[in-house]
Amino acid sequence: MHDRRDFLRLGLGSALGVSLAGSSPEAAAKLQIRRYARLGKTELRISDISFGSASSSDPALVRHAFERGVNYFDTAESYRGGNSEEAIGEALRGKRDQVILATKTKAGAGDTRKDMMQALDQSLQRLRSDYVDIYFNHAVNDVARMQNQEWWEFTALAKKQGKIRFRGMSGHGGQLVQCLDYAIDSKLVDVILVAYNFGHDPKLMDKLRHTFHWAALQPELPRVLAKAKKNDIGIVAMKVLMGAKLNDMRPYETGGATFAQAAFRWTLSTDYPDALIVSMTDKAQIDEYLGASGEYKLRQGDVELLQRYAQLQLGTYCQPACNACETSCPDNVEIAEVLRTRMYAVDYRDPILAKSEYLALATNAAACVTCAHQSCLRACPNGVPIATFTRDAALRLG
Repeated sequence: MHDRRDFLRLGLGSALGVSLAGSSPEAAAKLQIRRYARLGKTELRISDISFGSASSSDPALVRHAFERGVNYFDTAESYRGGNSEEAIGEALRGKRDQVILATKTKAGAGDTRKDMMQALDQSLQRLRSDYVDIYFNHAVNDVARMQNQEWWEFTALAKKQGKIRFRGMSGHGGQLVQCLDYAIDSKLVDVILVAYNFGHDPKLMDKLRHTFHWAALQPELPRVLAKAKKNDIGIVAMKVLMGAKLNDMRPYETGGATFAQAAFRWTLSTDYPDALIVSMTDKAQIDEYLGASGEYKLRQGDVELLQRYAQLQLGTYCQPACNACETSCPDNVEIAEVLRTRMYAVDYRDPILAKSEYLALATNAAACVTCAHQSCLRACPNGVPIATFTRDAALRLG
């Protein structure tokens, strides 16, 4: 278990966990981060709800989060074509010693130390910093990327030069567990960033599993996360909103609490993540999210909200790392990855992120536009209409 009772609190009451809908500007201004989590053996203390920048490149949002006590800012070279790094660098000028910066690169199995160092130097330039606190190998779904000796040697050299303090791995694909096992066993990571949300809770999802044949999410993930904790590796959770269809839940949010806050409380109440990141795209959203900071127990009504959300998403949500459809396409379309990019467009309402991620796929959904065999039909255990969604992704993003 986390040493949660030792985490820093700023003395704000639990009333701040309510939604800001209809609240006064004065109440909104009081919202602050109320807990800073020890990030494993790094000994860094990071805000329990932290800034994800995949869907934004607005310095004003970064400043707003910073003023509310957020001190951990997560970005990547690929987010908004580098503009997210630029925005964070601009917003945090003069505040470098008060924040913890993490960025990412997609270092491939065949990339060289020179390639990796060039990518890091470009990120540092955009961030206006001499170093980053954590440098992740991004979206790893192939063990060969972590086995690349060049990655090992590059990170060792970058540490020696003072350009990075700690190294990590992020992932959310079907091979996540295998990649984590290798990285942990090989002592290649100080921090891991993983997709983890209430859909991984067998007790919470039991009702849906029996009623709607909900498939289990990565049953081996808790084992590997427990191993990371045993090795004192920092764990940050992402994709905690399971598709982030926030507007679907507004009619069911009563008593002030919101679905997002319930989802955060679930994540922070479990044994594994030290903290979470979430895409922050407007100031009111940031204030709503921070309403759950410092809370590590579920409230009355949270489970019902989470179950309601999961039920509403049946037949539309592609569960990360399920991969039941993986071998169903003779054209080798990366179905799960295509559906992830479509989620960014349709659910996150972020066409820029969606298009950039879609165009980066090795095998996108171009074949789906004229597909006649539709061999993926009924390949999803949760009823996602794969052929319809992949074709839509190709037309939207291709």
